[in-house]
Amino acid sequence: MAFRLTYFNKPKIALALTNANFVTLVIKKTLMVVDIRELNERIQRESAFVDVLTSEMDKVIIGQHHMVERLLIGLLSNGHILLEGVPGLAKTLAINTLATCIDAKFSRIQFTPDLLPADLIGTMIYNQKQEQFSIRKGPIFANFVLADEINRAPAKVQSALLEAMQEKQVTIGDETFKLPNPFLVLATQNPVEQEGTYPLPEAQMDRFMLKVVITYPTKEDERKVIAANISRQGMPKANIVLKPEDILNARNVVKDVYMDEKIERYIVDIVFATRFPKEYKLEKFAPLISYGGSPRASINLALAAKAYAFIKRRGYVIPEDVRAVCLDVMRHRIGLTYEAEAENITTEHIINELLNAVEVP
Repeated sequence: MAFRLTYFNKPKIALALTNANFVTLVIKKTLMVVDIRELNERIQRESAFVDVLTSEMDKVIIGQHHMVERLLIGLLSNGHILLEGVPGLAKTLAINTLATCIDAKFSRIQFTPDLLPADLIGTMIYNQKQEQFSIRKGPIFANFVLADEINRAPAKVQSALLEAMQEKQVTIGDETFKLPNPFLVLATQNPVEQEGTYPLPEAQMDRFMLKVVITYPTKEDERKVIAANISRQGMPKANIVLKPEDILNARNVVKDVYMDEKIERYIVDIVFATRFPKEYKLEKFAPLISYGGSPRASINLALAAKAYAFIKRRGYVIPEDVRAVCLDVMRHRIGLTYEAEAENITTEHIINELLNAVEVP
């Protein structure tokens, strides 16, 4: 038996549906609600390790919650991180602790002006007994690589590292070797003492998913650091709580975090506002921005927002997730003109203004 249901939205305008269509419509809506609920429950189960991992790292890293959270975002999004901060802010300790907690291989490379690409990726060594060349792999063959003060090495060494970051493989001689998985590069820059450095070109900076600026700890956190270092027991040690395979599985789950089309449009609007500020009623920034974010900025902003939602134990992305990671994703992807530098305008200031101007869905 078929009958019609009529919905009146406006006077003299009616929408008629057959009973079969109506039932199908209701079923589709119900399925969507169930899927989101099930996805949210699944994310809450799968992300339970985040609290365990964060708690384990907090035993060693006092304060610096922002840095630890960004390390997890990069790890879950398969993206590399550029850290900028003065020496002594636990950058090396943080990634070393993360590698310990995940039972992964860690290597630290101190970049210096006399460093060669072979010191990074490896080289071929002649074996006199066997009368043939053998390959000796470099320190880049690790799950977590700390490239300390990356801007102090020449362009060839920087290019060798960034090629490995992008391709996830290294060629030595005639052979190509895949890098371990997961593979995360944490590069550091010192914002002071820029004499004798080799600043990363814009195209290479764009390959880092996040640029995180590390600040000094609070007074209370620094007091805790002092107490931990001078105590008889010494600094606590981190324990293994995960395996590298768990991170690879978590990355697949992060991709399943739901992102609505409205959020995608919001991300595109943010990036386009850096390219065409006049279209978003930000004419004052047009002479201050030399270039805006690339399509890689949109991709990384979406991936970081999904990872942030995962860390917060949610199966869907909300606008606040995008805003929370926007500064770290975008700060190194906006070029400033001489006028901006003369007026002491920073990329952080521009990004905050853009976020206030772009309409939130």
